[in-house]
Amino acid sequence: MSVMPTASLDRDRAYALLRDLVVSGEFAPDEPLSERSLSSRLALGRTPIREALKALAKDGLLTIHPMRGTFLRQMSFDDLREIHELRLALEGMAAYLAATRGPTEPLRQCAGELRSIQSRENIDVEEAQQVGWAFHDELFRATGNGRLAQSYDNLRAQSGLALQKMRQYSVERTRQAVSEHLDIYAAIEAHDPDAAQQRMWRHLSSAFEARLTALGAIRTQYPGQGDHHA
Repeated sequence: MSVMPTASLDRDRAYALLRDLVVSGEFAPDEPLSERSLSSRLALGRTPIREALKALAKDGLLTIHPMRGTFLRQMSFDDLREIHELRLALEGMAAYLAATRGPTEPLRQCAGELRSIQSRENIDVEEAQQVGWAFHDELFRATGNGRLAQSYDNLRAQSGLALQKMRQYSVERTRQAVSEHLDIYAAIEAHDPDAAQQRMWRHLSSAFEARLTALGAIRTQYPGQGDHHA
């Protein structure tokens, strides 16, 4: 039985921990990511931290400026558009394949949670968003296509980074998103791949329009920053 070298385990652990910190908004846009401080914070050596930072830069989450340091990548409106177009391709196919195979038990559980949220008079926006992300994650697992799920994993991280300035939708948009997720699920449950794909495209397009509206408000509020951040 082969055992993975400690160096590889440390590198993988450093990558996973740092990516979670990046996407969750733990770092300020202008905060240099120090190998020394991150090594101390994560109780890992500087070598795996350095390798993880390089990998995250390659994945489009960080930017390395020679002589200045490593920083969060500052997502532009073009970045957001490209992410949206990739999501249409990947998630449209995921919905199609999931409907071909039928819902998994975790996907059914997500749908049940969404129905519970939909039935409430007062909706918890943060909870609905978390369940919505879980729905998308389980949708990819339901495809039975590991390569497709892996491609989505990195895209999801980039999307999370791009949307850090607008962590929450309005209550109205949140209710609409919950309804859209349930419409997608209904097509999957009915084994209707074409309808599932079309509904996913409509859902992503509605979400993209809502984000552009919110980001326009951000540009008005922060005119010096809005053209460079998403």
